[in-house]
Amino acid sequence: MDQLLELFRHLINPQWILNHGGLWLLLFVIFAETGLFVGFFLPGDSLLFVTGMTVSLNNHISGFNVWEIVLMTALAGILGNIAGYWFGKKSGPLLFKRKDSLLFKKKHLIAAHEFYEKHGGMAIVFARFLPFIRTFAPIVAGVVKMEFRKFIVFNIIGSVAWVCSMILIGFYLGKNIPGLENHLELIVLGIVVITTAPVLLRFLFGKKKTAEAKP
Repeated sequence: MDQLLELFRHLINPQWILNHGGLWLLLFVIFAETGLFVGFFLPGDSLLFVTGMTVSLNNHISGFNVWEIVLMTALAGILGNIAGYWFGKKSGPLLFKRKDSLLFKKKHLIAAHEFYEKHGGMAIVFARFLPFIRTFAPIVAGVVKMEFRKFIVFNIIGSVAWVCSMILIGFYLGKNIPGLENHLELIVLGIVVITTAPVLLRFLFGKKKTAEAKP
């Protein structure tokens, strides 16, 4: 159990991921977080930002430059969403009856379903920028049997927009603000707060509205 908790602490640390797995662990994490329901806790936003900053300092990761990394990471995100869509399509409504476990939280799936109901196909794009939601949105799209060609279009747009913005912001800030890398912990914490705040607020106020609506 202690070893599992230690691994969990490492996997939510962007710098540890890059130091110990380089580009290949980065690609796996992005794939897992964007389509496998067990990946909802992974640090996608902060990992991409730290990746950009790391490339700005070293000019490469695992021998690849920033544009090659952007391309491969966007592809990993696209394939992750396809895996999530396929899983949702195969598992269907039974997934909503699954009990909570360490690696599965039904509340995130329900939140993603509500998000999809509100935004339709564009939810696949918007979800990329929202932790937890981005993991379950493609699964929900598969559950509701969204047209696959339509899903692919939104999938590609969302992955490219998310990966490019996060990596390139980190890259250009790292290039133009000397010493920024010395404050990575604060930066990562800030990214986590900014990206999770909309999800938490929606969850808290959504529950409140639901309670008020009950007779």
